[in-house]
Amino acid sequence: MCLINLQFRNHPRYKLIIAANRDEFYSRPAAPAQFWNDEPSILAGRDLTQMGTWLGVTKQGRIAALTNFRDPTNLEAGSLSRGAVVKDFLASTSSPEDYLQSINPEQYAGFNLIVGDAEKLVYYNNIQNEFYTIPPGTHGLSNHFLNTPWPKVTRGKENLASYMAQTEEADLEELFGILSNADHAQDSHLPNTGVGLDLERMLSPIFIKTPDYGTRSATIVLISHDNILTFAERNFEKGLFKEDIVYDFKIK
Repeated sequence: MCLINLQFRNHPRYKLIIAANRDEFYSRPAAPAQFWNDEPSILAGRDLTQMGTWLGVTKQGRIAALTNFRDPTNLEAGSLSRGAVVKDFLASTSSPEDYLQSINPEQYAGFNLIVGDAEKLVYYNNIQNEFYTIPPGTHGLSNHFLNTPWPKVTRGKENLASYMAQTEEADLEELFGILSNADHAQDSHLPNTGVGLDLERMLSPIFIKTPDYGTRSATIVLISHDNILTFAERNFEKGLFKEDIVYDFKIK
């Protein structure tokens, strides 16, 4: 997952709105969003290489989402899959704080993690090995720290906040439209993360499409004040629309 936009406790109808894109190599196999056979309360897509996930919810309203931390000076793989930290939180009953304190940051390559529910969200990264409660408002997370003002983060936050300020009822197509923005950032606005200018340009849009890497899925999560959860996933095949999957249920 390379971009998570979220609006938290700042809308008259929704306690939480998430609009997120997962970017990955096209060759890495993944299953579309569904309730898992081995963890029936978890609703998420699934990485079929390590069997973890990048974003998921549960029937009880638990939420977890992850992005990788971009650091070309440290490309060593961790001993454990980062997708496991999402899966393990969703499968547990621990509080966000207790769960995060149980993580050994040295076992994983760099990552950002958001965990909690529509009442409380906590942000953690294993680079600083610190966590804090996310305040109400609109936030963005890519492959650096929460709300780092990369062009795609700033654009995603602004577009989500602007749209939700104008509407009482969220339209999935409008939210997917925010996630489909393929505009490249100006060179002068690009971050310097050590991967070179050409790659910074390639990774700068909200929606990425290259010959072998890009946006594989877009996910919308809506949780209303009366605890109706909508989970919508739009899947892509090498940058082209493949299918939509939508679940609606009342949080238990």
